[in-house]
Amino acid sequence: MLNSIASTFRLVLMVVCSWGKVLIFEMPWADMTAGDSNQLISVHPDDLKFIFELEKQSFCDLKVANNTENHVAFKVKTTSPKKYFVRPNTGVIQPWDSCVIRVTLQAQREYPPDMQCKDKFLLQSTIVPPHSDVDELPPDTFNKDSDGKAIQEMKLRVVYIPPSSTEGNSEDEVLKGSTQSPDANSAVQRLKDERDAAVQQTQVLQQELDLLRRRRYRKSDAGFSLMFAFVVGLTGIMVGFLLNLSLASPSTE
Repeated sequence: MLNSIASTFRLVLMVVCSWGKVLIFEMPWADMTAGDSNQLISVHPDDLKFIFELEKQSFCDLKVANNTENHVAFKVKTTSPKKYFVRPNTGVIQPWDSCVIRVTLQAQREYPPDMQCKDKFLLQSTIVPPHSDVDELPPDTFNKDSDGKAIQEMKLRVVYIPPSSTEGNSEDEVLKGSTQSPDANSAVQRLKDERDAAVQQTQVLQQELDLLRRRRYRKSDAGFSLMFAFVVGLTGIMVGFLLNLSLASPSTE
């Protein structure tokens, strides 16, 4: 009879022989993907997808969820560390909580061959003591050689998406059915330029309106100040005149 028991990173195969002797074989746990069910954390989306444009940055957000009642630490590694900016690249997620990791693709000067990317990301995770702080994690937290420590690994591939494939889901949906030709690209660029010009003009008009409001407010304050000074001065003159009259009149005893 065969009984397979799945534990963290180990698959223990117990074989009960006919004479009752139990043999135990240990096999290394295969690398996990984002779709495995017995993992510490889950990631959405499964792939890192970037809208690739020359000389422009692009980013992809990963939602990492802790599927356990333990505190789980994670670390993000990549085969091209100079090409991507990951924040946070290390962290601790509380039980049943989640966090967002932003991966930024730096501006590139040339297109990859056939828009295919060979870069890979590795997301490591392990259980840590409660109330662990990310700045206080031991240096060997994610080392596989540590005794008795289970390290799970999840591989993520990178996918580059041309800008033309996302235009149908943006404000340029009017060109959804058009073929990708130089004329279509120029039309899209022209619409974007007109949109940016309209937004800029709106901002300028808003600034002018705010300036007029401030000027009007200052004028009203100045008029109020002059009126207030006039009333105070007139009151002072009348009070002084009455005092003079009272002092100048002879006293009757």
